[in-house]
Amino acid sequence: MDLRKLKTLIDLVAESGISELEITEGDGKVRIVKSPPAPVLMHAPLSQMPAAAPLASAPPAATAPAAAATAAPEQPSGHIVKSPMVGTFYRSAQPGADPFVAVGSQVKEGDTLCIIEAMKLMNEIEADKSGTIRAVLAENGSPVEFGQPLFVIE
Repeated sequence: MDLRKLKTLIDLVAESGISELEITEGDGKVRIVKSPPAPVLMHAPLSQMPAAAPLASAPPAATAPAAAATAAPEQPSGHIVKSPMVGTFYRSAQPGADPFVAVGSQVKEGDTLCIIEAMKLMNEIEADKSGTIRAVLAENGSPVEFGQPLFVIE
């Protein structure tokens, strides 16, 4: 088979949606197989990521208070509503719309608190307890992990 024909066939397979092509011409046979795409790496939750090493130029005494301050962020006491799935957190039904709830809002069990988009599906997350929203722990449009705290209800 002509080298130019072979290169043209390779280019056609690379640009098309097919994954394999086999051609028999006379007594010659050519088989072109496209390799599968590289796997997509998912990000790990922050709790599973290794801690960054302190800079060599910073004195050890200066980094210790900063590490202690970031190690234990304060969360308001109360009932914590956690994400039931991995996805993208949205506080409102549409961009620019008022959020479902804000700090100080009174909610009843079953009221919609937010939406989590997972695999192009919008999942309404409902309050599992009646009370007052004391904190919103996730940012609008940010990715959330399974079990990540979203709201504090008191």
